[in-house]
Amino acid sequence: MDERPGRLASLAAAIAAKGGNILGLSVHPDADGTVDEFVADIPASTDSVRLALEEAGGRRVQVVPATAHELTDEPTRVLLLAARLRAVPWRLPEVLGELLRADDARWVYGAEMSDLPDPTLLTVPVAPRRAVRLRRAGLPFTLTEAARAAALVRLAQPPADHTTGSERPVRLTDGVEVQVRPLTMMYREAVRDLHERCSPETRRYRYFTAMPALPPRAFERLCDRTRGQTVVACHDGQVVAIASLMFTPEPGIGEIALLVEDRWQGRGLGKALMTMLLQSARDLGLAEVRAAMLSDNARMRRLLVSLGATLSYTDDPGLIDARIAVGVMPAPPRTGTQSEVAARAS
Repeated sequence: MDERPGRLASLAAAIAAKGGNILGLSVHPDADGTVDEFVADIPASTDSVRLALEEAGGRRVQVVPATAHELTDEPTRVLLLAARLRAVPWRLPEVLGELLRADDARWVYGAEMSDLPDPTLLTVPVAPRRAVRLRRAGLPFTLTEAARAAALVRLAQPPADHTTGSERPVRLTDGVEVQVRPLTMMYREAVRDLHERCSPETRRYRYFTAMPALPPRAFERLCDRTRGQTVVACHDGQVVAIASLMFTPEPGIGEIALLVEDRWQGRGLGKALMTMLLQSARDLGLAEVRAAMLSDNARMRRLLVSLGATLSYTDDPGLIDARIAVGVMPAPPRTGTQSEVAARAS
């Protein structure tokens, strides 16, 4: 369904008009709108329910018989599956199959891992050349389900080797090391200086206009941890880049944005920062991150595509939308040789 106020109410009313009682509801953000999954006791026929939901605004409605599993408390069911996986991690395919109620779940390796254009198939990365492929006839997988599967997979993996503390060193392709730190109010002047050192073109790529400085309210919003996560890259007492992952009103969706000082572009810094943000998005359980960029921002376009983004044109011919499905990402790629100027979050 389209993400509009009142759409969910219209679907619920359509079910009620058929004498249905809603027993469960799950909202899944997806690449083509929102998928609302109802578990309901409905005396009417499946065809009449499907037609009623389509008339209420649903698209590609599917009605399938429910089993006793659908009537269990979902958080409890998932916690029990997690406990089983901790005890028998080698049975990961079986547990993932139960999590997503798949018809088939099996290991795939190497060349078999390439994704097929089939929404009833889901490939969940486990290692660089190993994954679990799930098949579910009749009900296409959503990005939210992919994120749930990726989160469960991490229980069966060794602990990630994350640098402790709030400061993380990053070595660039030319051997120079920068420190990545969370943005706080203490960096207000340093971020202002960063904007002054950036060229008008670099600022235009980030803000769609050659904004000479970041407005105070915008800076405060980036510092607010309830709105998202923003980091700065520091070298020799200066902030040389800033990158943000912000929450959106859409559940499971984040926005990413990046600004790298001109003389630090092309050295791997942009890709390192974006990789960190995507890892944070996975840790936060987001299903997808999005960004918008000017159509002539070739560097950012190459960077996002290298990180798995799909691009699409908007109604504005000067803008391109990028989307990265975080739940189906493989292990975060290492810092590469491409750095990017900027992208303004969509």
